Amino acid sequence: MISHLLSTKYLDLDEILEIFNNAKKFLEVLNRPTKKIPILKGKLILTVFFEPSTRTRTSFEIAGKTLGADVVNLSVSQSSAKKGETIKDTCLTLNAMKPDCIVLRHSVSKIPEYITNFTSAKIINAGDGSNEHPSQALLDAFTLMQHFGDLEDRKILILGDVLNSRVARSNIWLLKKLGAKVSLCGPSTLVREEFEKEWDVDVYWDLDKAISNVDAIIVLRIQLERAASAWIPSTREYSIFYGLNRERLIKNNNVIIMHPGPMNRGLEISSDIADGSNALIRDQVTNGVAIRMSIFYHLLARKADSIGII
Repeated sequence: MISHLLSTKYLDLDEILEIFNNAKKFLEVLNRPTKKIPILKGKLILTVFFEPSTRTRTSFEIAGKTLGADVVNLSVSQSSAKKGETIKDTCLTLNAMKPDCIVLRHSVSKIPEYITNFTSAKIINAGDGSNEHPSQALLDAFTLMQHFGDLEDRKILILGDVLNSRVARSNIWLLKKLGAKVSLCGPSTLVREEFEKEWDVDVYWDLDKAISNVDAIIVLRIQLERAASAWIPSTREYSIFYGLNRERLIKNNNVIIMHPGPMNRGLEISSDIADGSNALIRDQVTNGVAIRMSIFYHLLARKADSIGII
């Protein structure tokens, strides 16, 4: 059993399926008039985000509070990190406050793994640079399994800014463990030829060819804040060649569409696709809360408490 959630690489299949099975039960809780169960009563969870976030941070906060935990959000803009404090000293200070779990997002890859050396709390990686975002991959795979039943031999295309995407990396490791066949598509500057051998995936630079027979497409955001614009001639050209729209899906109009958010409508995805009947984007958001409840349960309460309490 994992001690922290740092990467989907470290999850074995049994743990993945256990997290999914418990998430199904937590979805039932979220549909109740009173969304509160005391599984984590008395536990302290800190969310520490060194990068902006709406969905992930709010999702973790709702998940923790629904399970009865005390959730405290650290405002980095008002923290000592702005005064020059190192991440090590920040972590040692937080650890002295005796949290049970720290949910961390940071712009530098591997920082969540690094701080496990300085705290006794469970660490959940909520996104580290362009490295990984394991809870997003778990909710993506869970959403796909809700729709398909299982992912054995399902063809999943990850489309867009793979080079800068922590979501892509976590999804590649996880989807392959679940038996899916993963392919990547985007301009050659963002979907490198070496990814094919390095990650054992299929690589396409022609979107029409890539989407011809896939079961689902995970569309990635063009990360302009990570200088993705330097890797493409223009956003207009990207939209023409790699933007997902209705015309492109005429030959595969049953394909499932997903997006981790936030979306750049009109750039990587058109509004009619994002809001269409094939899109599971809102399901991803709802499932994100249930998956994060299940992650908290897996790390903090699994040995001592029975999920039968729900």
